[in-house]
Amino acid sequence: METEKNFSGKLTSECTTIIIGRKQSADGASYLCRSSDFDAMLAVNVERHHDTDNGPEEFVAFDSKFRCPLPKKALGYTGLPEYNHPGEWGSAGYNTAGVGMSSTETIFSSEKALKADPYVEDGLAENCTYNIVLPYVHTAREGVERLGALIEQYGSAEGFGIGFIDANETWYLENAGGHRWLACRMPEDKYFVTGNQSRFREYDPNDKDNFLAAKDLIEFAEKNGLYDPADGAFDFHEAYSRDEKLDTTYNYPRVWGLQKMFSPSIENDVTKNTFPVYAEAEKKISLQDLRTAFRFHYDDTDHDPYLHSNGKEPYRPVTTQTHILQVRPELPQAIGRVAYVAMGMADLSVFIPFYQGATDSYEAYTFRATGESDDRSAYWAFRKVAALGMTDYNFFAPIIKKAYAELEKEFDETQKNIEKEYLATYRDAPENAVAALTEANIAMQKRACDFSKELLNNLFTRLTKKVQEEYMFHGA
Repeated sequence: METEKNFSGKLTSECTTIIIGRKQSADGASYLCRSSDFDAMLAVNVERHHDTDNGPEEFVAFDSKFRCPLPKKALGYTGLPEYNHPGEWGSAGYNTAGVGMSSTETIFSSEKALKADPYVEDGLAENCTYNIVLPYVHTAREGVERLGALIEQYGSAEGFGIGFIDANETWYLENAGGHRWLACRMPEDKYFVTGNQSRFREYDPNDKDNFLAAKDLIEFAEKNGLYDPADGAFDFHEAYSRDEKLDTTYNYPRVWGLQKMFSPSIENDVTKNTFPVYAEAEKKISLQDLRTAFRFHYDDTDHDPYLHSNGKEPYRPVTTQTHILQVRPELPQAIGRVAYVAMGMADLSVFIPFYQGATDSYEAYTFRATGESDDRSAYWAFRKVAALGMTDYNFFAPIIKKAYAELEKEFDETQKNIEKEYLATYRDAPENAVAALTEANIAMQKRACDFSKELLNNLFTRLTKKVQEEYMFHGA
């Protein structure tokens, strides 16, 4: 999500999406991941919905005039909305059919495309895409088809990219103007990176296995002077998408930096949008590699805004509120679908696993955190650590990073034991397996909150000593 300004009057940051094919990952999992642009004051909570045959028959947006009918039968699902938009801005999670969704990456259509097909003021906006799609689809492909149909019927109010993942496929959709869109099935042997910009180029309307799109995507572009067949094959980005000077600092560097991290041999020019749409990593990408990628801020370079305490650095860093959706199809759905969530700011936070099969979360995550700091919510437990860390990044960050790295290592081992116990139990006693999984997952979430509160006290102890050393006045 991205708006020009939020309620606090501060400019928002950025979204960055990373998608990893199962043959490109170290553990054979597929990954759909995103950091979401984010105002620190908009606290995020975990929201949990249950399967129902009697759900709401209409979606009514809180912060726009968008309305649409809904099927009464809905799947249960989890979301990560901002506190002031319950039932909206779901952001990321899984439904009970095991489909994962990440919504949304803000993108921009060109002025020429928008002149031909303008955005619809009361159309489908980023606030509602998650909650009107995920509860009603049983596969990633169905997610694309439902979202695409909604775009065509109601029109888009803004530009967005949205991902879907299941046991068999991962899809990513980019809209274009008010009523057009293109979705591509992600290659299993490649990875995909995007940062607030449409990335798709190739489209073969005859290849239904790998492409889905608005029926008149090419014809509309040709009719309205967005594409001339005499120039060669249709290029979605060239026809519909924006490329401006702002993109050279706001968007290009993130794609450039992450492709350089995963594929050092690719010789990209950070000032030119010639990055490959899909790339092959030099080595298989692990979960730890993804955690590192979402903490990327041009570390130790002239463009590192944290190292140099430069809030006006033109290169946008990657690290913000982040989720990593992991799908391991060889495992039962309950433990084979995991959402790793770093609340607040990934660089100074910890990735906490949320198993799809767990039926509840630690109360601190569902407690309605607000825009004011509190002592009960999970969000503020992590945000306070990050906020203190940012007051003197070079002093605090090494301490925070070391502590959370140790906790993530501990969690990795804990997960192995949780999954082993689940596999040993679920066939003969599925209810017991679910109960044990839920209890163990809640224990990890509580551990992370308690750990963060202890870490905050440790940081304040160090800060107090530091201040005293600076202002200890000696004399008679």
